[in-house]
Order: sequence, then structure tokens, then C-alpha cells
Amino acid sequence: MNERDFELLSALNQTKNITRAADLLYITQSALSKRINALEEELGTTLILRSRQGIHFTPEGEEVLERTQAAAEQLAMMRRNLDQSKSYISGTLNAGISINYGLYTLPDVLAEYRQKYPHVNTHIITDQSRNLYQMMMNGKVDVAIVRGEYPWQESKILLSRENICAICSSSDAGKSLKELSYIGRSTDIVLEREIAQWMRENEIHPSRQGIFVNSIVTCMEMVERGLGWGIVPELCLKNFSGHVQPLIFKNGEPFVRSTYLIYTNAVASLPQAQAFIHIVKNHGR
Repeated sequence: MNERDFELLSALNQTKNITRAADLLYITQSALSKRINALEEELGTTLILRSRQGIHFTPEGEEVLERTQAAAEQLAMMRRNLDQSKSYISGTLNAGISINYGLYTLPDVLAEYRQKYPHVNTHIITDQSRNLYQMMMNGKVDVAIVRGEYPWQESKILLSRENICAICSSSDAGKSLKELSYIGRSTDIVLEREIAQWMRENEIHPSRQGIFVNSIVTCMEMVERGLGWGIVPELCLKNFSGHVQPLIFKNGEPFVRSTYLIYTNAVASLPQAQAFIHIVKNHGR
């Protein structure tokens, strides 16, 4: 059964006459009768009964007619929506965003994206970069913004490279970090290793009686209240009112962290993904 059959049944329902239905469809009466027989054989039931007064749909025929009319309406609606979508960007975007980027940059990016492309169904996942990287490898997200270095063979755009900083309250500025309690926090394993390396090089050994939190926001709030010092990326310090010191490794290299936008070449052909990539690339420029 196809759309032409939908039209055939509709014409029969409209005219209640084989000859007039054939004229309406611009086919011969014989061709129409053959197609009705073929449909009845395909469906395994009688659809219409013929009489001198015209044709009558059987109960089974009425059900087929009702369902084909509904299917025809759905197809018509689908075509209208497809035609309309050619004039704007639609579809679904699945994006994975690192936690810190999601906290401090994504709201502005997403506000611009939603304003320009309101018909896109946007699904956002925020997580640690190593988990987002695995999601990209498994095809669970279309694009990802990750922080740190991950091997990626397809499209990869450097968005920023920022300093990693030691922070303390204004009242603690000038004090040695060894005098203050260290406020540790949850982060990804790569950054943890780099922080541990910097501390070893500077002979800083945090006390076991220090403070450990699972949120960078909580860490900064505690630092501002003079409870100790912490290590955070520069990205998070727009509204921080304490003392900030960019860190440097013993070899003279600055302690920095890179943020990348990664995506597959196939996804780049999707209009909704192209639009997101363009906005992320140009944000803040």
C-alpha cells in the first residue's frame, strides 16, 4: 500500500462510485477495479461491496479508510514541516560541556545560540572532560568542549589557553602559602597530577587536616572568607575579589590549561552543529 492507494480510497469514499472515482483519479475503471482487488488480496479482507446504488465500505474497509486518512494527514504535515524547516535551522544538537566552561561561559554562548536558532532542540550534558571525551569516542554527543589534552583525530579547535592560579583572600596576600591551609577540590586526574607536580617543585605539603570540597565555587567562597588558599583556573576568577597569582613550573613554563572544541567531520555537516561551532569559536572575539 502506498500514497496513491490512499488517494484511491479517498476518491471512493468521496464519490461512492467506481466510474466517478476512476475519472477523479484519471485512470480507467478497469485499472481502478484491479487495484482494489490487489489491495484486498494484500490485506486479506474485503474492503468494498458493489451494488447498483454504488459502493459501500465494509467494516474492515472503514477501518482501512480511517487509518489511511490519518496517515495521509501525517505525511502532509511532515512535508509542510520539512518545507518550512528549509528556511531556518532546526534539528537536535547533543553537546557535552566541561563543568567549568558550563559554569562560566556556556550561559552566554547558549543564550546567543537559542536566540538565533530557537527551532533547534538542544541537549546539554556537563561533566568532567575525561568523561566527555569518552562520550565523543562512543558517539553519544555531537560536539564537546573539553579542558586539557586528549588525543583526537578529527576536528579540534583551540578555544583558549589560560593560567592556573593560586588564590587567597586579600587579607592573606603576601603570606607564604605554606602558612595557610590548603583547600583542595575535585578535578580531573590530569590537572590533579599537574597540581601535585607544582606542589612538589615548591615543597608544599598540604596538611591532612586541611579542607577538601567537591566544587570549585565552594572552594573560591571559602578562600574569599579567609579559610585558606586554593588552585583554580583563571576562567573562574571573573568575580573573585581576593589575591590571584598565576603559577609557574620550576623549568620556567607557565602552568596553563587549554580548552578545545572537538567534533567529528560528519557532524560538522549538520546545520545545527555548524551554527553552534561558529558561535563557540567566535565567542568573546
